[in-house]
Amino acid sequence: MPQISQLAATYSSQIFWMLVIFGAVFFLVGRGMAPKVLETMEGRDQKIAADLAAAEAARHEAQAQDDAWKAAAAKQRGEAQALIAAAKAEAAKATEGRLASAGAEAEAKVADAEARIAAARQGALAEIETVAADAAAEIAARVAGLTVAADAARAAVKDVLHG
Repeated sequence: MPQISQLAATYSSQIFWMLVIFGAVFFLVGRGMAPKVLETMEGRDQKIAADLAAAEAARHEAQAQDDAWKAAAAKQRGEAQALIAAAKAEAAKATEGRLASAGAEAEAKVADAEARIAAARQGALAEIETVAADAAAEIAARVAGLTVAADAARAAVKDVLHG
């Protein structure tokens, strides 16, 4: 084959040109493109690091705001509970005052009712004494034929009733 026989004659020339081409490609890629790629990668790494730092700062800021919000909410909750306790105490005091007033009114009504009952009882007892004295005088007159004075009959009945 003639192609194989030419190989030995052109072999050194092909190796030379292959080294020249590979050298040119090496210098072109190694000196021209590789630094640009490395520079781009370095820029991306720096941007990623900056973004991560910004995200961390934002997270810390959000955490601080959350803590501040929780503290404010706890403070407001405490103030609300204090207001509720004050309102309960005020309502209890007002209710206590109304109960005391109502109790005093009830006691006055009870005392008035007891006085009326006592007066009614005294009136009833006086009436009973009068009726009993009249009945005793009449019984003595009918049964024994005695005449008893109204005052004496009243004194005798009073003695027996209260006696």
